[in-house]
Amino acid sequence: MVSAGLEILGLALCVLGSFLVMVSCGLPMWKVTAFIEANIVVAQTIWDGLWMTCVVQSTGQMQCKMHDSVLALTHDLQAARALTVISSVMGVLGLMVVIAGAQCTNCIQGEYVKARVVNAGGVTFIVSGLFVLVPLCWMANSIISDFYNPHVPSSKKREIGAALYIGWAASAMLLIGGSLLCCSCPSSSNSGYSVKYAPTTKRATPNGGDYDKRNYV
Repeated sequence: MVSAGLEILGLALCVLGSFLVMVSCGLPMWKVTAFIEANIVVAQTIWDGLWMTCVVQSTGQMQCKMHDSVLALTHDLQAARALTVISSVMGVLGLMVVIAGAQCTNCIQGEYVKARVVNAGGVTFIVSGLFVLVPLCWMANSIISDFYNPHVPSSKKREIGAALYIGWAASAMLLIGGSLLCCSCPSSSNSGYSVKYAPTTKRATPNGGDYDKRNYV
């Protein structure tokens, strides 16, 4: 029961984490306009994402433009695109693997084999969490470096957007959930080893009793 509870909790965290990874990948709020020094024009806010750049007016109108060329993007954006997509795909694969080996399904027979399949799914989710964590930290470091760089104009300085915080939460859920899935282990009664007993031979006694003569001294 404890192992099944860990599987359910770990799977729930991993599913939610994978969903948040996809949300973070699609949101354009990776970089947000920083209103500092002379840059106090609040009529519009610029959002920079992995796939598009959006301009939000104070009236509520928003205009977005897709990035024209992948090669024109900075290295951190290119790496973030690739790693977040890979992380999302690995999250889906990990979900399929865990469901196949879960105790509540009959896709695979044998408790020992099912536990090892769940462990493999947990490792997949952990790798997925690491893949999304790398671009998040890289992007945050780039934003902070440009923010404190005196050579960068104030109009081009950005702050950390909501998508990064969502991605960090998703990464934490994937790492914790994957670790819980890796703790799943088969019960000791189903370890794969069977004990065989040799049948004892019995001889009938003259009195009709069914006793083994080896029992007498």
